[in-house]
Amino acid sequence: MTQSVLLTLGRLPKGLDIARSFHRAGWRVIFADPARDHLARASNHVAKTYRVPPPATERRTYLNALRDIIKHEAIDLVVPVSEEIMYVSLLAEDTKLQPRILSMTSDLIHRTHDKGAFIELCQKINLTAPETARSDSNEALNIARSGPFIIKPIHSCAGDSVSLHDQGAAFIADPDRLVQRRIMGAEVSTCSLARNGKRQATSIYRGTLMGGTVAVGFERIENEAVERWVDHFIHSTGWTGFISFDFIIDQAGTPYAIECNPRTTSGLHFFETEDLARAILNETHEIRFRPERRMMQFWSCMEELQKGFGNAQNTRAALAHLVACRDVTWSWRDPLPLLTMPWTARDIIKAAHRDAVPFGIAATRDLVWTETGETVHDPAPSASEIRHR
Repeated sequence: MTQSVLLTLGRLPKGLDIARSFHRAGWRVIFADPARDHLARASNHVAKTYRVPPPATERRTYLNALRDIIKHEAIDLVVPVSEEIMYVSLLAEDTKLQPRILSMTSDLIHRTHDKGAFIELCQKINLTAPETARSDSNEALNIARSGPFIIKPIHSCAGDSVSLHDQGAAFIADPDRLVQRRIMGAEVSTCSLARNGKRQATSIYRGTLMGGTVAVGFERIENEAVERWVDHFIHSTGWTGFISFDFIIDQAGTPYAIECNPRTTSGLHFFETEDLARAILNETHEIRFRPERRMMQFWSCMEELQKGFGNAQNTRAALAHLVACRDVTWSWRDPLPLLTMPWTARDIIKAAHRDAVPFGIAATRDLVWTETGETVHDPAPSASEIRHR
């Protein structure tokens, strides 16, 4: 009997990589997403997609919709893709649900997503991280007086609402924001898959072309110090599932973790697609790297090219990526997701232009961990099945 996997976000290329991998492994792939249209809907590797309520504003109905899909489709495995893991991890506590959910406990997911609690956890397990404190504390004042610093929300993604400040600069005391010592150095990111505290694979990469605060071009690199840091964290927490980190590497080569994403990131694209599902299902399966060292998001690079007209350096950078890098979404076996993306992502593109924010921020506003907030997409009152072909 064919087994079924539910992926809980279809709008991002990361989810498409996982979907293609499970399809090649012989699984039936189903998506759930609050968006009216999304990238995965155009894929010939996907059996069905469901529209569900946005979790950021309709948490209870969102989780109930996922429960209905799991039961109706006899789901064997649930794989969260991005920010929605903050909500999906709550399902792991539901003893009535049968499928395995690729996630740590919701308590640890939320602890690592909380940018202040994450730093405290790093300090507890003796891992390097910059001094960080709530902005309404005396510790925050001391950090600001001692050197350059950063202010960021406790919960955010894609660099949303992060600001840089000089030593001694004034700031507003806000219990929902953090003050963090600014480490000077090179920024790198990681994406790992782990099982029971053992790393199965880690990609380390740096942004090579930025769309605002979000990288749209990437290069895979090696760094033993970063890899050791990641291994220590995974082992210390007994991590299972995807986990990602952002680091600043100082002039001495020491990596300082500035935040954690307890989910996938764009580093997933450097893993061989066919290995992902097999490694999720079997911890002994080795994940290989794709041969490409540099990759890009085609439509985002095209937008950067358009915005760069009049600036020779930016234009050359965007053109270099478009000419020399492989797109993360393109596949001859499954061409429609890339070709139709301007249409399937039209609501996100419209919101990004309207609010003057990067695509990555607009794409996650209805997923972020919050009790209230504006959604990018029209709310869906219930889960409704959308059949392919």
